[in-house]
Amino acid sequence: MAIEPGVGGDSARYTLRAGEHSLDLNARLGKPLSLSWTGAIACTHCERATRKSFAQGYCYPCFKRLAQCDTCIMKPELCHYYEGTCREPQWGESHCFQPHVVYLANSSGLKVGITRGTQVPTRWLDQGAIQALPIMQVATRQQSGLVEVLFKDAVSDRTNWRVMLRGETAPLDLPAERDRLLIALADGLDALRERFGNEALRVLDETPYQFDYPVLEYPTKVVSHNFDKTPDVSGVLMGIKGQYLMLDSGVINLRKFTGYEVVVS
Repeated sequence: MAIEPGVGGDSARYTLRAGEHSLDLNARLGKPLSLSWTGAIACTHCERATRKSFAQGYCYPCFKRLAQCDTCIMKPELCHYYEGTCREPQWGESHCFQPHVVYLANSSGLKVGITRGTQVPTRWLDQGAIQALPIMQVATRQQSGLVEVLFKDAVSDRTNWRVMLRGETAPLDLPAERDRLLIALADGLDALRERFGNEALRVLDETPYQFDYPVLEYPTKVVSHNFDKTPDVSGVLMGIKGQYLMLDSGVINLRKFTGYEVVVS
C-alpha cells in the first residue's frame, strides 16, 4: 500500500497498488472489501513465479543473492562491506552509504528505529506510529545500526502490532524521552564519535511528527488473516493503519504478502 501523510490534521491517505491499477482505500471505509489470492506468487525483483515468498516478496535465488536480502539489512551493525564480502558492492554504496536517521517513535509504546533520510515520514506511517521524532543523523547505515544497538539497551526496537491495532497507545513526550536517553547513553555515543568522527553522528533538534489514521472502529480482539491458510478474505473495511487492513472479520498485513496475485472487489 502507498501511504501519504494527512494534510492539516487529516488522516493518512492509502492507495492499494496492483500493477497499473490503484484503489483509493480511504473511500472504501465502511464498505465491503474482498481479497482473493489466486495461488500465484511472483518475485518482486526478477518477476519469476515462485512457490514461496522470502523476505516479503523474493524468490529463493534472489533471497540468497541480493544485498537487500542479506542479514545486514535487518542488522546494519553487521555490515561487511569493508571486508570485501558485500553481495552487491554497487548497491551497497548507493543505499547504505548515505545519511540515515535514528528516531524515536510511538506505535505501541516507545521504540527506537532507523531509516534512510529519504524515507521520512513514510517509515513511521508504515509502522502505524502516532508520533515520531528524529533524534540523530548519521553518515552511513552501519553507523545507524551501531547507534540503534546502543539505544536498544534502554528502549525497545519493536512494535507490538496487536496493541498498535487496538488503538490503545497513549501519547508520549518524545523530546523528553530523547533528552533522557541521550544523557543515559552519552558514554556510548562518545565512543562511537571517537571511532567515526564528531561530524558522523549529529544530534537533531526537531519538532515531533503527529499522525492520524483512517479508522472507523478499532478491534477489541485482533484476529489475523493469512492468505497462505485462507486465500479468500472479506469483510467491511473498518480502518487502515500501518500496512494493515482492519476488516470487521479480522486484520491482514498486506506487506507480508508482497508479490501475491490478489483479486480485489
